[in-house]
Amino acid sequence: MNIREILRLLEREYGARYLKPDREPVSALVMTILSQNTSDVNSHRAFSSLLATFDNWEEVAATGVDDIAQAIRSGGLAQVKAKRITQALHEIKNRRGSLDLGFLADLPLAEAKSWLRELPGVGPKTAGCVLLFSLGRPALPVDTHVFRVAKRLGLVDSKSSPEGVHQLLESLIPPQNIYQFHLHMVEHGRKICQAQRPHCQGCGFNQLCQHFLHSRQGGTPK
Repeated sequence: MNIREILRLLEREYGARYLKPDREPVSALVMTILSQNTSDVNSHRAFSSLLATFDNWEEVAATGVDDIAQAIRSGGLAQVKAKRITQALHEIKNRRGSLDLGFLADLPLAEAKSWLRELPGVGPKTAGCVLLFSLGRPALPVDTHVFRVAKRLGLVDSKSSPEGVHQLLESLIPPQNIYQFHLHMVEHGRKICQAQRPHCQGCGFNQLCQHFLHSRQGGTPK
């Protein structure tokens, strides 16, 4: 599979995207935790409610889990996510003395990922979101859309672990293309390459796609 051809087709279909970090790292961490297993609408609503309820992250960290859960209830799984947020904030404060993750910008990328992965409830996708969207580092978050499209294109094996998928895709994509690749793959997964009934006939990748070619040959779609 020619990754440069995939990148070219994605840009032709969805246009160029330019990285504009939109929040500081702790906010990005909390936002990503809230986004787990829910829609963007619900997670943004929960995040806005959290900001409206508390003055800063120090106050959130000092608040009980039940009060945080009440503030983020619109995002779903409120009790679970409130506990994860509390644990992560406490761990940052214990290790750094303050709720500031700006130092991650100066660490080698692998070390920055490792530091975040040691926080409670933080996996490779969450670490990637924090590093990419808040600090502009070339860490690739692989969500369900990115994984599904990558698997159907034959870029990754469905049996690969989440850690393995992140490492493989990140090694394939030039660092300067990671932000755009992530956004394009998510958009393609939502609009065209959906989990159920993908719109293969209208897809610009169907002659490169292992899923489509296999189904045309009478096999079971992957």
